[in-house]
Amino acid sequence: MTTATQAYSYAAPSSLTAGHLGFSTSGGAGLAPRFFSGVITQPAPAAAALLGVADVAMTRYHQPRPGWTRDPVVTCGGDRLRFESFSACGGVYARLDLLGPALDGEVFDRGTTNVDVNPPLRVALARVGARDGLHLGVGADELTVTTLDGAVVEKKVPLPERWLRGFAEVQVIAAGMDQRAELTGVSAVRFLRSLPKRAAADLWAVPAARDLRVSDHPSAGAVHLAGVGRLATLMPLLRFAKALRVYGPAGGSSSAASSAWELELPGMRYTLVLSPERWRGFSGEGASLLDLAGEETEADADVVGMLLNYEPEVETGLLADRAGLPVSRVRAALTQLGMAGRVGYDLGEAAYFHRELPYDREHVRELHPRLSSARALVAAGAVRLLGDRALVRTDGGVREVVLADGSCTCPWWWDHRGSRGPCKHVLAAGIAAKTLVESTP
Repeated sequence: MTTATQAYSYAAPSSLTAGHLGFSTSGGAGLAPRFFSGVITQPAPAAAALLGVADVAMTRYHQPRPGWTRDPVVTCGGDRLRFESFSACGGVYARLDLLGPALDGEVFDRGTTNVDVNPPLRVALARVGARDGLHLGVGADELTVTTLDGAVVEKKVPLPERWLRGFAEVQVIAAGMDQRAELTGVSAVRFLRSLPKRAAADLWAVPAARDLRVSDHPSAGAVHLAGVGRLATLMPLLRFAKALRVYGPAGGSSSAASSAWELELPGMRYTLVLSPERWRGFSGEGASLLDLAGEETEADADVVGMLLNYEPEVETGLLADRAGLPVSRVRAALTQLGMAGRVGYDLGEAAYFHRELPYDREHVRELHPRLSSARALVAAGAVRLLGDRALVRTDGGVREVVLADGSCTCPWWWDHRGSRGPCKHVLAAGIAAKTLVESTP
């Protein structure tokens, strides 16, 4: 498959002059020159966590090799700053939320940008201590850091489609998680430091009273940790840790599924979401396909998108009231907006949040070949509905779909059993069934 990227230019090069590191950005929702300007009240944990987000962006956890780096995304949501990144292999999502208690400054506007983390900034952040000042000025012109001299030039930034699909998949997967355990600072440090040193180790974290224990086998309520090494960026933050929260699929399933690890730091949260396997990237999970399959979803997304205003917490019920849509359609619309990089999900708040990325809408529609193939099958009249089943005619033969459980007789479904989202035949059957219901008087 051809790899596509979205590239865009900043308004001006980044530079480091007179101790101030200025970053050019992609702009925001308004015309204000800045989104935020102020002091970080907890400089040491903030600097260390920002380095963590940057480290995730430049790491390929599966089959590591050098030379990979991407620029973290930063959003000013009014009362907080969010920094997000994906690993180079696409299987780890990292986010740092700098919350109100960690910020002492002024918000001029709300918006999203993409910041460059080059060596001069890494050195600056690494030198920040508990008694050092850390000032951030995020906006259309610069991000100010007052620690050292040097020079940084920011170039055009290619944003790969894996990131775009990853943003959509992560917010759908995270929205389907429940908190499984919460450990206080000392217990969190003890648990994380007791993990096997072998980076490729796979295990289950089993809740035990107010603690977690490690097991080689799944059990009730256990959370799958695929690749201990993918938690590496938590380790430098342990000296600041106040609590660790662990999330797994809703319903208490102990299957080999995605997990989330949220470290509470003074005035901030650092979150890692891991794909189900070390070799799997979020861009191919297919969790968002069912929501995207609805014909009305794109139109609903236009309506819901107009109601977003960089809220740090997007209330689904309130959006449904404002848009005049059922909650189920608003959730599907949020998935569509997530596919465009406009919506994320915050496990700590159990709520969606708004961001904006400069992705081309037409390209977004082409990112899911399974969905495109399913719509083509429906358009070709290849789907025959038979009560609770459907027969889908393809070049490879006729596939039988059970509508109730979304199973199929195709080889792809038998290989994955729904763990990578629905196959094109299940999607086609679902689209056809929904169209029939809506057309019936």
